[in-house]
Amino acid sequence: MTTQSNTSAGWYPDPHGAPQTLRYWDGAQWTQHTQAGGQPQAAAQHIPQQAVPQQPAGPDPRVQRQVQQQAGVAPSGPGGGSLFTEPVLVVNQKAKLIELTNEYTVMDQNGNQIGSVTEVGQSTLKKVARFVSSLDQFMTHRLEIRDAYGQPQLVLTRPAKVFKSRVIVSRPDGSPVGEIVQQNMIGKINFAMVVNDQQVGAIKAENWRAWNFAIVDHAGNEVARITKTWEGLAKTMFTTADNYVLQIHYQLPEPLLSLVVATALTVDTALKQDSRGLG
Repeated sequence: MTTQSNTSAGWYPDPHGAPQTLRYWDGAQWTQHTQAGGQPQAAAQHIPQQAVPQQPAGPDPRVQRQVQQQAGVAPSGPGGGSLFTEPVLVVNQKAKLIELTNEYTVMDQNGNQIGSVTEVGQSTLKKVARFVSSLDQFMTHRLEIRDAYGQPQLVLTRPAKVFKSRVIVSRPDGSPVGEIVQQNMIGKINFAMVVNDQQVGAIKAENWRAWNFAIVDHAGNEVARITKTWEGLAKTMFTTADNYVLQIHYQLPEPLLSLVVATALTVDTALKQDSRGLG
C-alpha cells in the first residue's frame, strides 16, 4: 500500500486492515505490519537514525579540476577523511555579492565535504558597518573551524588591526594553540607561526599580491603550500568568493599541524580587502 500523505512519521491503525494491523509512514511511503504481542513487528528497522553528513556518490569533477589543473596538485592516496588527516584541503568561500559573514566549505581532493568555517559572534551593528563601508579589515573577526558533523575543532580570532594582522588559534575549550603574526606590510607578505613565544614555522607569500604561499617549518623546510585558484571572471568581479587549495606534504606534528590547517583560512581573513564591497 503506497499512498502519499503529510502525516508525521509513525505508526497508525490501518482502517482497512485487521484489528492488529498497523501502518508505518516513514516520510516517503506506507508500510503495513501486523502486531504481535501488542507491538508492531519489524519496528526497529523503521526507527529513524541519527543524521550524518550527506556525501557525494563519487568524486566531484569540479573539485578535482580545481586541485589538479588549477592548483597543479597531483592526485594522492586517500587520507583519513578528516581536517587533520587529509593531504589536500580545498577551501572554497561561499560566493556573495556583499560579504557580511565569512563562510567557507572545506573538502578533500575528491570533493567530499569534511568541514566548514563560519564567522561567529557578529552584532547587527557590525554587519551594517561591513555593508556600508570598507572598515572590515579594522574589525575583530572570530571564526570556527568545524568538522563534517558541525563540531568546532579550532577557533580563530583576529583582533582589530590597523596595519598588521595577528590571528590567535585556540581549541574550542579555550586552550591556546598558537598565533599567526604578520611580519611586514611592504613587498611579499610573510607571517610567523608562534607557539609559547617561539617561532615554529612561517608562511611566505610568493608574489606581492599574496596569491600563493609556501609554508615552512622552523628550519625553513617547506611542509605545505597554499594556492589560490581562479573562480572565474564573473565571480571575481561581482562576488567576494576566494578559493584555495592547501597541500600538506607529509603528516605534521602538533601544534604545527593545527596552525597549518588554520593558515589556509587565515590568509584570506588576515589580508581581506574590501575593494569589491560598497565602501
